[in-house]
Amino acid sequence: MKVVAFPRTEQGSGASRRLRRAGHTPGIIYGGTAAPVNVALDHNALFHALKKEAFHSSILDLEVDGKSEKVLLRDFQMHAFKPLVLHADFQRVDPNQKIHMKVPLHFINAEISPAIKLSGGIISHVMNELDISCLPKDLPAFVEVDLSNMQVNSSFHVADLKLPAGVVAVHAKDNPTIATATVPGGGKSDEPAAPAAAEEKK
Repeated sequence: MKVVAFPRTEQGSGASRRLRRAGHTPGIIYGGTAAPVNVALDHNALFHALKKEAFHSSILDLEVDGKSEKVLLRDFQMHAFKPLVLHADFQRVDPNQKIHMKVPLHFINAEISPAIKLSGGIISHVMNELDISCLPKDLPAFVEVDLSNMQVNSSFHVADLKLPAGVVAVHAKDNPTIATATVPGGGKSDEPAAPAAAEEKK
């Protein structure tokens, strides 16, 4: 994804307010061997880009003065109650250095799982994003969670994921739960029914 920014020489809260009144958002590019660079971005373009999932978890091409750099969106600040982006932070990416990112989880095939199809259960998402480590070239936009084999009263853990080549889950040793399958109260289950009560003695 491409982002266009402009050099920003004036700093301070007053300069930032003037930028915002002019329809721009102050930002900064940092990291790597180069010095941090203060920039300004078109507010409306940035506001709409922030609504896209991939903008938060993809390597971006950030162009400043005709020169493009590979960056990651690391942070942004929103106004407390106005639809206004106050600031954005971008980190330079070294193609030879592993990065640590949170990427979204995309849940698939829940509707065909035994937990739902056979047992009338529900699947709850415990996690919606995953901490990963990888080289920039291996960064996935998202990680799929295939729930097709979920049984009722079972859990899906990080160890059950099929991660793309070169991608490692940061908290793999803890093996946290990603999703659980349960039967709601009063719903049917694939468990055998309880034995009928013994007949009364004659």
